[in-house]
Amino acid sequence: MLSLDDLVANKTMSAAMAGTLTHAATKRRPFLVIALPRMAGKSTVGKAMLEIAHGTGAPIRELGEDGTDVAALAAAARGGYLYVPEVSRYPVTEGYVWGPPVRAAFAEIARGTSLSTALHADSAEDALKILRSNRIASEDLARLELLVHIRSLGDDWQKPTRRVIAGVYELTDGGPRLLHHWDHLRDRFEEDAKPIRF
Repeated sequence: MLSLDDLVANKTMSAAMAGTLTHAATKRRPFLVIALPRMAGKSTVGKAMLEIAHGTGAPIRELGEDGTDVAALAAAARGGYLYVPEVSRYPVTEGYVWGPPVRAAFAEIARGTSLSTALHADSAEDALKILRSNRIASEDLARLELLVHIRSLGDDWQKPTRRVIAGVYELTDGGPRLLHHWDHLRDRFEEDAKPIRF
């Protein structure tokens, strides 16, 4: 399993991006990782962040791997993270869920269990539309704090030449607020703003 430091070393992200993700995971903030197409590294980034949280003593439970009862898993992970591998209409595994389990997982944030999840989308706005189509209560969706957008580079999505963090967003009432982005023309990472929610 790759760490955030490994992802800085292989130029997936900058040290500043890794610092923001580390801070969010240490503070156990709810986050979403998005990418399009498949195999862009959503699980790699998400699990690297969860490993940071685990290192601070946060309990972590994975939907599918540890069971399918969202309420029971969230109770066991109170003060830490419930990891939902993917929000998807297609149940590839028991951790790929849509509708009621997604709503239940988001509702648990208010009870003290943070959420780590992922989905296929190519923009923060599209990702939020997908979450809304699951009919998540607006007050529960508003508790999501961080969104990480990954991009896969190369002609063959199954064998990308590189993966990069295209954007890191803080989610606020006004929508996605850009904290970091990758400038593809100059192939360099830029810092845009400091987080205000964590």
